[in-house]
Amino acid sequence: MADGAARVVAAVEQVLMGKGEVVRTAVMTLLAGGHLLVEDVPGVGKTVLAKALARAVDCSVSRVQFTPDLLPSDVTGVTVYDRRTAEFDFRPGPVFANMVVADEINRASPKTQSALLECMEEHQVTVDATTYPLAEPFMVLATQNPVEMEGTYPLPEAQRDRFTTRISLGYPHQDAELAMIEGHAGSDPVDRIRPVCTAADVRSMIAGARAVHVAPELRRYVVELVSATRSSPLVRLGASPRATLHLVRAARARAAMAGRDHVLPDDVHAVAVPVLAHRLLLTGEARAARREAGQVVHQLLDQLVVPRGSRSEPSARHGQR
Repeated sequence: MADGAARVVAAVEQVLMGKGEVVRTAVMTLLAGGHLLVEDVPGVGKTVLAKALARAVDCSVSRVQFTPDLLPSDVTGVTVYDRRTAEFDFRPGPVFANMVVADEINRASPKTQSALLECMEEHQVTVDATTYPLAEPFMVLATQNPVEMEGTYPLPEAQRDRFTTRISLGYPHQDAELAMIEGHAGSDPVDRIRPVCTAADVRSMIAGARAVHVAPELRRYVVELVSATRSSPLVRLGASPRATLHLVRAARARAAMAGRDHVLPDDVHAVAVPVLAHRLLLTGEARAARREAGQVVHQLLDQLVVPRGSRSEPSARHGQR
């Protein structure tokens, strides 16, 4: 699993230079069986990251450019009447793919955004009282611009909660930006990416990641962390039970990428902000004090007591800090 994940990371890093940690978080989300939200200012490579990750895996890929006039049926599919057979036929939409790149998802209306709720949580689509399963693996890679407000619709809390992780790319380092000028001189570097694993490989890695051991003390620590977001005076809406499951899955995937069969407290700390921050709604006082959700998560991590044992075996000493 570690070798397969490393190949995917290396393939994506060919076009997204100087963003190793961001790329590893994206691959970790894939192995956790989750969905990724890339939120940043225009032009920093959000769509490039999504397309590169999709091309690194030999599976079906579709892309949806979200616009204000996009309809839910444009995403999920529609049932049409065939006059030749006198029957209704279902024509699948772009969501029927292993990886769905939802570009600028916040430009679509809330009605269209809600079309993805069932897909992301239950991996199925219901149209005209008929349910159609989606292929596995299934991952939504969505991008959005957090600063442009004209013609955009903020994602509702229910939608944000279905994304396992949220990441921001940030501006590249000057050396990486210089290398980018040379790399984009001839053609789009994304076109040069070749698949390094198949959909079956990804399914196997997801199953392997979910088998990674999590000690009972560490499970309790995760529950305490999520519960702390609900009782913090800085938070108006804390993380949901779904966030608890996503946090454990992300920590397991990170441990598997490191070649370990058990989760350490450091794994939980590394994924806490990407998994929890976008789910929190801060109070008016916290926003007035210019506090950010990521800072609140870090503060809660500092307040909680880290479990000293990460495995159930008496001889294990992992996780001590």
